[in-house]
Amino acid sequence: MRANYLFTSESVSEGHPDKVCDRISDEIVDLVYREAAKTGVDPWTVRIACETLATTNRVVIAGEVRLPPSLMKTDKNGNEVINPAKFKSAARKAIRDIGYEQDGFHWKTAKIDVLLHSQSAHIAQGVDKAADSSNSEGAGDQGIMFGYACKETPDLMPAPIYYSHKILQTLSAARKKGEGDVGKLGPDAKSQVTVRYVDGKPAEATSIVLSTQHLDENWDSKKVRQVVEPFIREALGELKIADDCAWYINPTGKFVIGGPDGDAGLTGRKIIVDTYGGAAPHGGGAFSGKDTTKVDRSAAYAARYLAKNVVAAGLADRCTIQISYAIGIAQPLSIYVDLHETGKVTEDEVEAGIRKVMDLSPSGIRRHLDLNKPIYAKTSAYGHFGRKAGRDGSFSWEKLDLVKPLKDAIKA
Repeated sequence: MRANYLFTSESVSEGHPDKVCDRISDEIVDLVYREAAKTGVDPWTVRIACETLATTNRVVIAGEVRLPPSLMKTDKNGNEVINPAKFKSAARKAIRDIGYEQDGFHWKTAKIDVLLHSQSAHIAQGVDKAADSSNSEGAGDQGIMFGYACKETPDLMPAPIYYSHKILQTLSAARKKGEGDVGKLGPDAKSQVTVRYVDGKPAEATSIVLSTQHLDENWDSKKVRQVVEPFIREALGELKIADDCAWYINPTGKFVIGGPDGDAGLTGRKIIVDTYGGAAPHGGGAFSGKDTTKVDRSAAYAARYLAKNVVAAGLADRCTIQISYAIGIAQPLSIYVDLHETGKVTEDEVEAGIRKVMDLSPSGIRRHLDLNKPIYAKTSAYGHFGRKAGRDGSFSWEKLDLVKPLKDAIKA
């Protein structure tokens, strides 16, 4: 492990084109879970994999679904087809909440196409009946998922991504209040923080990058810095800003045309922003737009949950966990733990303890973390990890309720 080095992570705001698409896709997931609950449909039967494309005044929603009857309608030939009305409404509400009311992208006037269709029967058979005949759901796909935790921040997240998120969250909250010049910022923004590590611990920020949309065409980079710098300093909190820190605020100059009008967006293009900012591996699969039979999402949440509890239990200062699956198979094919030479116990002991405290089949994860709920829209910006668990069941994978069970399992 290196002791002294620089490391950089970036974040993007909820108004970034790709994040607009993530938000819409997750609003669709929430809509389907909500309608299932309202109409008495078993939430365990919900299936959705929703992708969104956004560009100038245009949104396209596509993917595969198994829907409650309330989201269907009968066409002129008497066939049941998807009713696009509620999907379009969910997308417009998301765009309005983000703050897009611009000529090139407006929540009210953007054209929205809904191209969702029924889930493949061949995928469904793998999920609904596990190939091992264990009476549990099979994984919705093959793949590898990673979880990570470390002692660098209060939420056990790597410092660079933690502070990159905080900058944009702080600015977004101020923008939505609409007070003073900060209310003239636009929804689209990107941040980047470089942190100097000394003796393996975050010591100071050596460079800060922020590009943010602004609605006043007369503003230049200097004006934008005057507006945003107090909020950046507030967001960095206890992290020292180096005396020679390099500040790059809107380094290209004006940034008036933003969001999907300035650059097309797609669901799932910001997966490193969603996780650990590059400080830990990512399995490759995106989260947003997917129900939790898709282990891309649910198993990544479980891996973070386990890694966070390992660190919180004092078993290690850093922990990476990998879990792998095959489509249609319920139980993971492998569990791998790396404590990065910081462990108070061995990796073998942690791997054995994990298997004792949590069922890592898709149904076991969904049950343990209570994931069959409309809780996903709020995950779509500022990271899926390092967030506070909500009373509505959101971010349940951030709880520390496995600390004692893990300790007990490893002692046994």
